[in-house]
Amino acid sequence: MPPFRSAIPLSSGIPDPAALLLWYDRHRRALPWRAPAGVRPDPYRVWLSEIMLQQTTVATVAPYFDRFVARWPDVSALAAASLDEVLQVWQGLGYYARARNLHACARAIVERHDGRFPDDPAALRALPGIGSYSAAAIAAIAFDRRTAAIDGNVERVVARLYAVPEPFPAAKPRLRALAAALVPQQRAGDFAQALMDLGATICTPRRPRCVLCPWRACCAAAAAGSADAIPARTEKPDR
Repeated sequence: MPPFRSAIPLSSGIPDPAALLLWYDRHRRALPWRAPAGVRPDPYRVWLSEIMLQQTTVATVAPYFDRFVARWPDVSALAAASLDEVLQVWQGLGYYARARNLHACARAIVERHDGRFPDDPAALRALPGIGSYSAAAIAAIAFDRRTAAIDGNVERVVARLYAVPEPFPAAKPRLRALAAALVPQQRAGDFAQALMDLGATICTPRRPRCVLCPWRACCAAAAAGSADAIPARTEKPDR
């Protein structure tokens, strides 16, 4: 497949969600928890992947995810398992509090929500082990809710897109607001995954491949040649 070329004119400063979605339709990553194009995502698989991916790479998570869904194909099956069983299958993935919260969350969903994941970010945050980012990601990806799921990849993309000068972490509130304004009315879940994929594969921390970016024409950092320097980081004081 030939490299993607943005349809946005070079004079445009407005990020077009449609351009990013077109890029995503052509170049989306094939991940074991990601539903095929046109298929409604399974909230259980979305939730399981989001918890497993916390502070852990995609390559590390993939085989564990496959083992989990083979053994416990839905949230009710996971809730019926013992904690010892869950911890045994989790062994080697690290951060074992995630496994304990995963099990507690499965049981809470069965007991409080009749085995169905809520689609509201606030209701998701009330469940064990689900923080603000995970709640937004699950709501967007699984239920197409118009909410911004902002992880490190998304923060980096948005910081470069608008050439945000403030260093991290002070820039985070501004980046959240900018990211939220980008989310389109339609295909919010695909848009969330597209932003994540863009940050993971093109707008990488070092040596971003700006020439392949669907938003290159409207990216302030790319225009200034400063993508490598953004996002800025607060320097740690000398000890």
